[in-house]
Amino acid sequence: MTDPGCRLYLITPPAFEPAAFSDQLSAALDAGDVASLQLRLKDTDDDAIKRAAELLMPVCHARNVAFIVNDRPDLAAAVGADGVHIGIDDGSYAEARAAVGDDAVVGVSCYDSVQVAMDVADDGADYVAFGAFFDTTSKNPRARAPLDLLEFWSRFTVVPCVAIGGITVGNCGSLVRAGADFLAVIAGVWGYPEGPAAAVRAFDAAIHAARGDTD
Repeated sequence: MTDPGCRLYLITPPAFEPAAFSDQLSAALDAGDVASLQLRLKDTDDDAIKRAAELLMPVCHARNVAFIVNDRPDLAAAVGADGVHIGIDDGSYAEARAAVGDDAVVGVSCYDSVQVAMDVADDGADYVAFGAFFDTTSKNPRARAPLDLLEFWSRFTVVPCVAIGGITVGNCGSLVRAGADFLAVIAGVWGYPEGPAAAVRAFDAAIHAARGDTD
């Protein structure tokens, strides 16, 4: 997850039926540049998470999109995911790394804390996530992160950063210009009025415009 430029990091909706959602996912991934999909299912059992991974991971891998499991390093390892994303309540970076192995991706939510991000980056995290940057209905955010946090991080470190929280086609440009490597999006894609594929195309255009691309 170290490609230059800013890319989409999709997160699954809070609840969905995996077989039906796989068609939506396929259409979204085929519509533009997506770096990864994070499977985030709260308040469900392990079997449901494993079934979702079984259906969605091949869709991602067929398109060279990384498949990341939220919260659960043990399940990430069990299903053969490309990595895991952990938050403050999901154990330590060291525990996550031990569970998924040296070759997997481990990302860590750092909210609005540069110090936490520096600590986990020094430990070996593959990316850090900051947010929320905007109002969001997907979850109750622990913190509101300022844009200059992204500017600082991109200027002084080489570890990729993910921006999360209320990101839409209309507001993502400021995050791109501030230095975000990835935009983590939920409702901004799955709840887009014209559908997820149209959302990915619109995000592509907005990202390129914010970067000043001319081709």
